[in-house]
Amino acid sequence: MALETPLRSVVIDMGSNSFRLVAYDYVPERWWRRSDEIYDGVRIGAGLLAHGTLAPERMGRALEVMDVYAHFCLASGIPLSEVTPVATSAIREAANGADFVASVKALTKLQVRILSADEEAYYTYLAAVNSTTLSEGAVLDLGGGSLELVRVGARRALATASWPLGTVRMTEQFFADKRSTSKQCAALRAHTLRELKQATWLEQLGGGIVGIGGTVRNLAAAAEHAAGRPAFGVQGYSLARDMLGELIEELARHSAATRAEIAGIKPERAGVILAGAVVIAAAMDAAGAGELEATEAGLREGVFFSSFLAASAADAGNEPPLFPDVRKASVLNLARQYQSELAHPEHVAALAGELWRSLINIGAAPASDLDAAELVWAAGILHDIGMAINYDDHHKHSRYLVLAAGLPGFNQREQALIAQTVRYHRKGTPELGELASLCLPGDDQLLLRMSAVLALAEHLDRSRDGTIDVAGVRNAGESLELELQVARSGDEVLARWGAERQGDVFLRAFGRPLTVA
Repeated sequence: MALETPLRSVVIDMGSNSFRLVAYDYVPERWWRRSDEIYDGVRIGAGLLAHGTLAPERMGRALEVMDVYAHFCLASGIPLSEVTPVATSAIREAANGADFVASVKALTKLQVRILSADEEAYYTYLAAVNSTTLSEGAVLDLGGGSLELVRVGARRALATASWPLGTVRMTEQFFADKRSTSKQCAALRAHTLRELKQATWLEQLGGGIVGIGGTVRNLAAAAEHAAGRPAFGVQGYSLARDMLGELIEELARHSAATRAEIAGIKPERAGVILAGAVVIAAAMDAAGAGELEATEAGLREGVFFSSFLAASAADAGNEPPLFPDVRKASVLNLARQYQSELAHPEHVAALAGELWRSLINIGAAPASDLDAAELVWAAGILHDIGMAINYDDHHKHSRYLVLAAGLPGFNQREQALIAQTVRYHRKGTPELGELASLCLPGDDQLLLRMSAVLALAEHLDRSRDGTIDVAGVRNAGESLELELQVARSGDEVLARWGAERQGDVFLRAFGRPLTVA
């Protein structure tokens, strides 16, 4: 069965600092992915604080960019009905914002939707809650023109607030002379804290904070580099408040022109990143938050999710368009992109789960391993996605795809363990390798156990016909004995042959060899 032919749509995020076109491939109610992206540092909000209008030169630049975006859509065969341009705070607040939107339509035929502050907050909420496990806490979205906070409870948006604290605006207000003294940083911090007192719920927030936007992503990337962590994206990275303070000090030591020399800081954001860092740090302090979780999703994903998940939301009685389980959804989303049928990986994942639980139940594995059961399931679902590249070394290809695509909802340690388990489901001695710095003490042994169980489960369904219905392990003196339940019409010879070859693997992982009942 061939992979489904995807549909395509585009969201254009017309932010105060930058414009970004993102194209999505998707199969309704099956899977989605970003398939193209064009970024431009338009700075449409530059000068808005002083004059209250969009500057003519900024509008001219923005019109050129929107014309390019329109030509991209035309050349890509994406109809205007599948293109959603949205404008945020700078265009919303400018006295001539509506005139600019009219000029865009006249030039490109693109109908720009100017989002209200509440709509902007709503779409960032959808992006954050659909890409993390945030259930209680807040979403922080810092753009060029404004800061939005959304209070979240039971995964629902409970309250929203918006302040004119965007990076472009605050840079012009507090760092207009291009200097970055500690006095200026302190003044911006004090100003931000005064503004945030309007959100009386912030002090009693509880839960975590998820950060969205280019400033958050840049700061998280810089923190990763500073900590010497492997860089495969910032999804799920926790930016500690102490580390953010150190970054602010380093950014302040640089001029705007040299901040891009700091690893992780993009040149197009170097001029406004310090103001953004100070505002985020103040917001974390106001909420009493010691860390902020970064997500690579943005407002544009929120806009996309609002349509991609519309049918399932309607079926649920007009609930917000949310994935019921973000972790499960992200694993299946990646699997469906590269596999037309999931019968084999789903059966391997089920067998691996049965083996995992039985090993814990008989004391062959520590009780704490129960916390990794979902990671074993995820590795089972994803272990063969590398076959889409080539059978040879497909375990290595699968690892690459897991790390490159990312798994929203899983933190970076969990993603590393899933990727390495996938990598070693066929051959080799499992090791954390370059991902060790993402992991905890004892994770090297956990990886041995996860890889052994996945390799065994794969062998039990080597025939890909579901012959082995149920698998478990029991204590048998100095060994572990594998017990199998076979489908009535099945032939278990191949499964037994494969299982018998796992004795040494289990000896290394569990301290006892495996025998087959």
